[in-house]
This record gives sequence, structure tokens and C-alpha cells, in this order.
Amino acid sequence: MKSPLYIAIPLVSAFGLTACMDTYDANSKATQGAVVGATLGGIAAAATSGKNDKLAKTAVGAMIGGAIGGAIGTQLDKQAADLQQSMGNGDVKIVNTGSQLIVTMPQDILFATDSAVVVPSLQDDLRALAYNLQDYPSTTVQIIGHTDNTGSATYNQELSTRRASAVATILRANGVASGRIQAFGRGEDAPIATNLTPEGRAQNRRVEIVITPMT
Repeated sequence: MKSPLYIAIPLVSAFGLTACMDTYDANSKATQGAVVGATLGGIAAAATSGKNDKLAKTAVGAMIGGAIGGAIGTQLDKQAADLQQSMGNGDVKIVNTGSQLIVTMPQDILFATDSAVVVPSLQDDLRALAYNLQDYPSTTVQIIGHTDNTGSATYNQELSTRRASAVATILRANGVASGRIQAFGRGEDAPIATNLTPEGRAQNRRVEIVITPMT
């Protein structure tokens, strides 16, 4: 059985790192990132260390992992706040998971029915997103199209792909490097609500932009 000390060191390191922050908030994404990073760093170091220096390497791994996790969490907190301010669209949802930003744009505000052409009124929001991505260049971007289950699965898959590609095209046209962007459709395969009601189907029709920091 592993000594409790091997478990305690990553956690102590994490709390030591978060205590150095200007304001300690156990619920902030930066704090959560530091704790998770420290714990994973300590576990990774313990798993790869020799018997004689396992304890020392576990402590070092925890400190390094905590620093990386805390930095990522802090970056995402700031990027999310900047993006929310620049977009200013209450219909666009921005969620910080602690390791990624997920920007959800309802397809009903992005596209006309059965269309893959972004409506002019939303192009400003996508430009704001593009400028934000340029301000935070050390990230990758996945653009994922989703539909409800109305119509055939084949058609929905194709439509979701075209819509994701349309969003990607606008981001590229506004300065986001092509190598950072991956666009694809999931069709009706990943609903977040029931398809049995109009309200649920509206939630399922969406484009998600997943922003992931490079580590």
C-alpha cells in the first residue's frame, strides 16, 4: 500500500501554489487547475521514479504540475472575461471548464433554416472571437457543428459539417491561423437536450467552439 505521504505531497504543493495567488478562491478555475495539475504531476512523477528518489520526484512533479495547471486556469479565466466583454451577446454561452473554453452559439442565430451561410448580424461576433483568439495564440480551436434529429441523419451530418466549416472560414479570414483550427460536424449524434420538444431541438442545433491551451 502506498504511504499517505505520497498522496499528501501533491495536495500540499497544490495548496502552497494557490496560496501564492493574490486572491485564493477554491472555486476559481485557476485554483482548480493548480490543484488538479499538482496532483497529476505528483502521480506521474511517482509512477516513473525509482525507489530511492520517488518521494523527492513526487514533490517536484507536484510543484511543476500545479504551476502549469494554475497558469492554464488563470489564462482561461482572463480569456473568457475578455471574450464575454468583446462579444456582448447574451445568446452566446461561454463556459470555462478549467482546461478548455467552450463557446456555444445557437445555430438559429447563426444560420437561416437549412443554410450554411452565417447571417450578417453574427459575423461581428465571430470577428470578435477571431481577434480574441489572436490575443491568445497558444491555443487550438475545434469547431463542431450539431443539429437536432429532424430530417435524415445523413443530411444532418452534412449540414452540421458545412456550418462548422462556414464558421471556420470566417475565423481564418479574420486572422486565425489555419493550423490552429479543426472543423467538423457531429450531426444529430451529440444532443444536449431532448429532441421531443421544440425547445429541446433548438438547444441541440448549435455550433461549439472548443478552445484548448497548448501545454
